[in-house]
Amino acid sequence: MQFQGTSDYVATPELRMAVNAAIRLQRPLLLKGEPGTGKTMLAEQLAQSLDTELIQWHIKSTTKAHQGLYEYDAVSRLRDSQLGVDKVHDISNYIVPGKLWQAFTADKPVVLLIDEIDKADIEFPNDLLLEIDKMEFFVYETQERIVAKHRPIILITSNNEKELPDAFLRRCFFHYIDFPDRETMQEIVAVHYPNIQAELVKEAMEVFFDVRKVPGLKKKPSTSELIDWLKLLMADDIGVDVLRNADTKTAIPPMYGALLKNEQDVQLLEKLAFMSRRKG
Repeated sequence: MQFQGTSDYVATPELRMAVNAAIRLQRPLLLKGEPGTGKTMLAEQLAQSLDTELIQWHIKSTTKAHQGLYEYDAVSRLRDSQLGVDKVHDISNYIVPGKLWQAFTADKPVVLLIDEIDKADIEFPNDLLLEIDKMEFFVYETQERIVAKHRPIILITSNNEKELPDAFLRRCFFHYIDFPDRETMQEIVAVHYPNIQAELVKEAMEVFFDVRKVPGLKKKPSTSELIDWLKLLMADDIGVDVLRNADTKTAIPPMYGALLKNEQDVQLLEKLAFMSRRKG
């Protein structure tokens, strides 16, 4: 299995190397990077390029590791016992397979995405160490052992909300997705809008990277926000001249709501523009 990127996803040589190294080592690939740099989309495109299934496990603050293995639905069993349902005598009818179980029992190697692992409790990664390492786990209610038919390709994303345990990190291949440079960003834009005017992209990129340079921004605009902003610029037929005159030092960009996501950043740009105009 070799990942070379897809027509819908621009993967840098470093990222392709990391994906293929993790596959060869049979290690989970731990991906970090700014939100909006394509960590989740990579899993989708990897599954597509390898012509296999993608199983997604989106982690929340309340998610527990055992939920990825299976859950025992005791409430349904109690209700069925009160109603005299026959299947209540077989406890396996109330075992709900989790995402790891699904990945382990798939008929061919699948891509398993454990998305935003840092949202969970600090012990969450350690609680999965044995299962990911041994590719098996035990179901106590039915006294059966679930062993992976094929080792899944595991991608784990993190937004650095909290540190991950060293024991967990040792078992992963790590890659940090750098924010795209201008050349890579142009390639990404071309994938989404192949017929967009080159001059519009050039001026929009100038404004976009100028905004990212503003010191004190609470949330810098990301790749996905640039894509949304360009879509609005084209839909409203905002010309190149408007962008060329929208110097972030003297004015905030048109349709800024696609780039800036909180009032503090809007107020900061407005304040900087006001102060610049006063000096001018």
